Amino acid sequence: MISSIANIGIYYRSAPAQPSTKTLTPADALPPPDAASEAPGNARHGIPVSELKQIDTSKLKAVSITDLPELRDQMATHWLNMQAAEARMATEVPDNAPQNTYATVKVNGKVVATLYNGGCSVMTNAAAAAVGDLQDPPGLNGGPDLAQARAERIAKALGGTIEKAPTAITQSQWTPRPDISTNYSRTQLDDAWQAMMAENQRATAQRSAGYSAQPPAGSHADFNA
Repeated sequence: MISSIANIGIYYRSAPAQPSTKTLTPADALPPPDAASEAPGNARHGIPVSELKQIDTSKLKAVSITDLPELRDQMATHWLNMQAAEARMATEVPDNAPQNTYATVKVNGKVVATLYNGGCSVMTNAAAAAVGDLQDPPGLNGGPDLAQARAERIAKALGGTIEKAPTAITQSQWTPRPDISTNYSRTQLDDAWQAMMAENQRATAQRSAGYSAQPPAGSHADFNA
């Protein structure tokens, strides 16, 4: 019995070690410092304050736009073009107005494209995808002839039919829109510049009036009756 007991191996399991606690500080949440950045030879390059020099503004001269004729004329020309474009939009009928309709293209009784006397066209998304790149015939820059050519191309691509509108006109009856002139006279440019200055003065006065109407900071208003 004793010999048999001696052959029995006895094993001891060590008790689990208790995890040690450590008090964390905000510095522990920061990433480890870069050793290369801390090296004296890797300091950031910059301009020492001692080398900064103050700019001598006594020799600088303010230049007014009125003393720059080319820039002044460019600004006046741009202003005149904007005025002409706004006047045209307010008085002229748009190219895609219903009264300028040249024809429609229908597929199975449904309108898939509308063309106008000026040559522009409007199509549904499905029609535009089926037609693809609409190449205009050479020599046609606008007007009813261009509208007719586009209508034929769309109708052929979609298997549709063309219906001429009662408002359609002929090429000889069509009047192209005049381009906005950029050749202004000296008087027109000078008058435009004066008008620009007057507009600027009015806008400045309105802003100043708006600021003066605001209550001072920290003031309170009583709206109780």
